[in-house]
Amino acid sequence: MKQFFKFVFASMVGFLLTSIIIFIVVFLLIAALVEAGSEKTAEVEPNSILQISLNYPVTERTPNNPLSALGFLGIDGDKSIGLNDILANIKKAKTDPDIKGIYLEESDVPIGEATAEEIRNALIDFKKSGKFIVAYSEIYTQGFYYLASVADNVYINPKGIFLLHGFSQEITFLKGALDKLGIEAQIIKVGTYKSAVEPYFLTKMSPANRLQVNSYLGSLYDHFLSGISASRNISRDSLFNYANELKVRLPEDALKYKLVDGLKYKDEVLADLKQRTGIDSKDDLKSVELGEYTKSETKKDDSKKESKNRIAVVYASGEINGGDGDDNTIGSERVSKALREARQNDNVKAVVFRVNSPGGSSLASDVIWREVMLTKKVKPIIVSMGDYAASGGYYISCAADSIFAEPNTLTGSIGIFAILPNMQKLFNDKLGITFDGVKTGKYADLGNISRPLTPEEKAILQNEVDHGYDDFTKAVAAGRHKTQAYINSIGQGRVWTGEQAIKNGLVDRLGNISDAIKSAAKMAKIKNYKLVAYPEQKSIFNKFGQSLSAEMKMHFVKSELGDNFKYYEQIKDVTQMMRTPQARLPYDIVIN
Repeated sequence: MKQFFKFVFASMVGFLLTSIIIFIVVFLLIAALVEAGSEKTAEVEPNSILQISLNYPVTERTPNNPLSALGFLGIDGDKSIGLNDILANIKKAKTDPDIKGIYLEESDVPIGEATAEEIRNALIDFKKSGKFIVAYSEIYTQGFYYLASVADNVYINPKGIFLLHGFSQEITFLKGALDKLGIEAQIIKVGTYKSAVEPYFLTKMSPANRLQVNSYLGSLYDHFLSGISASRNISRDSLFNYANELKVRLPEDALKYKLVDGLKYKDEVLADLKQRTGIDSKDDLKSVELGEYTKSETKKDDSKKESKNRIAVVYASGEINGGDGDDNTIGSERVSKALREARQNDNVKAVVFRVNSPGGSSLASDVIWREVMLTKKVKPIIVSMGDYAASGGYYISCAADSIFAEPNTLTGSIGIFAILPNMQKLFNDKLGITFDGVKTGKYADLGNISRPLTPEEKAILQNEVDHGYDDFTKAVAAGRHKTQAYINSIGQGRVWTGEQAIKNGLVDRLGNISDAIKSAAKMAKIKNYKLVAYPEQKSIFNKFGQSLSAEMKMHFVKSELGDNFKYYEQIKDVTQMMRTPQARLPYDIVIN
């Protein structure tokens, strides 16, 4: 009886504590929603500077999350800002009389090459207003310096670090680990350069893969050097030599070679900014951060009449899979529905399809491609490529009326592959597990990972992948008005930069999303229009349960693994690849 009362008491205490926690969580949620709903327009004081510090992940669109402050609950705790808001804010600041210039601060979040290009071009356009840009950092990575090099003045901390050493790319090969585990990766692929599968059956890069990596990495690096050369008025060859010989090792070296304009501590930079904006040295600098500036009012042009005309911007960002997906992954159902809604909306006169994807499921890619084809028959559809629009990302793009890419967008990778593990040795020799069973047909257990594929089974799977590649190249040939033989010659899984893709016909024009929107308006023959974004961003309540559990688990995994988290992600990707034939980039491309 005593134990019974102890149990009842413990249960009551547990219930009470749980109720209190739930009450606190609900209270915080309501408070955050009230705060978000009553959020006032940000006031920008005269003689202010726009402060840009990209210390949060840059996504395609700023998440619609009024509860971002509640990161401790695992609800989208990482703050991120969308490229859409970054570009809009820089454009708004260009004509805002209260903004006198931009202060570009140290940014430590790596962003894609094409994303950096769009931001950099927006900064260059901002300078046409006659307003200043000042950049300052204690540590200049190559990526941040590429942005900062457009500034009127570039300053570095006297004891800071300046990195200029060239581009490199490293691939992790898992074959040795798989051999030790007794796992054989059975590879079925089409494409000489389709090297996504190489880490699972090779220990180093194939000659074909080395050739393509050298090609696109060289193209990216040449564009990087050319951009800095134009901004800093330093010859490209000199920049190449500085990096190749590692001549810039100290801040003094960066100053000597005219990569920066001065060695300053932050207080000196702030004093310089006060002087530029007419603020007394004793007063505080007037500034507004990028995220806050989004909330400031945009002065309307009363000379323009309101129009019912719309241009839809349909966002497709992340890996391509079946189902709904979310704001960071492409679900074929969700994106297809968005394209369909834009197509059926009579007020939408043209569609800009913003694709930022390394690819994924070939089946899901084909589902989206079909909707692009149907949209093209009704109204103009223009593709704007982000950092990646490769493999499945190119598949969903190829049917558009016109394709825009940045010079450093990675695209192409036209190929198909599949991976099926043979884990017989792991089960039998390592774990002592054996299997036995019966089947009613010769191929009833096709895909069983406890045994190797038979030659007949491998031929069947190869035929399926070949068929997928044939469909892929036919779709590209039709969309690009080329012969299938030609597409095959530049396909084979090869990755191209946007600059290279212009020359081989996979891309029509080099330009950003703004250029694509202007082109869409021109094709639709409209001058006055409003932009509308698809698909609708998911409400925080739609993903509350998911976020609370999944994100907290992922945060724990990241914190435990640290820098080794990339290997966890690579292994996780393999499990996804094993489900269906894949049209995706050879691997996650990270340029150091």
